[in-house]
Amino acid sequence: MARDPKKGKKKNKSQVWRPGVDELAEDEELEFDSSAYDCLHAFRLEWPCLSCSIIPDELGPDRKTWPHSMLMVAGTQASTPQANSLAIMRFTSLSKTYKPPAMGDEEEEEDEEESDSDMEEEEGKPNLGGRKAGKPVMHLRQIQHPGGVNRVRCCVQNPAIVASWSDNSNVLVWSLTEQVQSLLGETAEAVGGASSTRVAKVAPLATCTEHKDEGFALDWSPVQDNGKLKLLSGDCKGEIHLQESSGAAMAGMTRFKGHASSVEDVQWSPVEATVFASCGVDQTVRIWDTRRGANPVLTVKAHDADVNVISWSRLTAAHLASGCDDGSFRVWDLRGFKEGGFIAGFTYHKSPITSIEWSPHEAPAIVTSSADNQVAVWDLSVERDTEEEAEAMAASETAVAAPPDELPAQLMFVHQGQNDVKEAHWHPQIPGMLASTAGDGFNIFRPNNL
Repeated sequence: MARDPKKGKKKNKSQVWRPGVDELAEDEELEFDSSAYDCLHAFRLEWPCLSCSIIPDELGPDRKTWPHSMLMVAGTQASTPQANSLAIMRFTSLSKTYKPPAMGDEEEEEDEEESDSDMEEEEGKPNLGGRKAGKPVMHLRQIQHPGGVNRVRCCVQNPAIVASWSDNSNVLVWSLTEQVQSLLGETAEAVGGASSTRVAKVAPLATCTEHKDEGFALDWSPVQDNGKLKLLSGDCKGEIHLQESSGAAMAGMTRFKGHASSVEDVQWSPVEATVFASCGVDQTVRIWDTRRGANPVLTVKAHDADVNVISWSRLTAAHLASGCDDGSFRVWDLRGFKEGGFIAGFTYHKSPITSIEWSPHEAPAIVTSSADNQVAVWDLSVERDTEEEAEAMAASETAVAAPPDELPAQLMFVHQGQNDVKEAHWHPQIPGMLASTAGDGFNIFRPNNL
């Protein structure tokens, strides 16, 4: 974000605004800098969504050719339980956003400003009315969901299989194959038709009614164990349940008990079929092995407040990250997992961490979202170089203040503009592409420094 005086004042050189460090004067306002993004698009549904999950597609890995398309599922928090749904979305024509031209090219700059103005008019609105060629489009299918959706996650081995945590204390498993195939066959001209607005009634593949309270912790194992799919769910009573697939149905429920209060998140090991981690309000992170019974094999006090979220790196299997209610997050090496033994810790965010996720493409990269309405991208391999910083500031055409000592050198990018941010996720097939969900909709973006 950059800041400029409001209209009517003499315009000064824009200056980079640092969240949590700088304050805005009465005659200043934040101004979006599109040059910071390769891509930024906004969409929203009728109701906000606490959770979303990117659905891998068959277009291949490591995609770098623009424009992009992607699939995603999200669950609503409607005003009444009966109005809730799972929204299955396909976003197409995700093109690069406008970047300012070189200094002095006034004619090109004027043309680009008009293009940028058109884009601003399109973004931030429900994309259900059809689009001009080249504009981003949201294709939508919806199915009824019993109660509000606390969390939704796609199965790794079969992305069209989705689990949802309902606020009515049930965990449901769905097949979205029909909806996904319908979206893949829809043209931009058909958007906004009956298929987009209808909320279909679909029976879930399975419903787990064994939890005694609602919850948020939910994760599919990325490792198949003798061909079985494994689903973990944790509730606010401190219990973790494991369901396994048996043919087309989920069965074989096992209970795990160890947390003193609410289980906030669970994560399967990326390499071991029987090992998973959990975190909770009791300030602990626990490691479990399903072969060792219903109790954890290792318990560590990880933070001094509720541990809200965890992420287990798929690229460096010994690394686990944890996000706390006090706004801090820590990185742990599980080969030396003990209290106070975190290998990196950051206290940048000013409010609770709401999601944390390792990059599937770059081992040192992490994305965090927070109730301070920031999505932050981190590179843990970076170390501060004061000489390089001084050279960069001297060469910059924008007035940039020296970074304060308390601003971590590993902080690569900060995305703002959404209210009540709940989750941010990396796209597993498009390097650097991120999707975030908040109280006012979804953002799909790619920072240009990744």
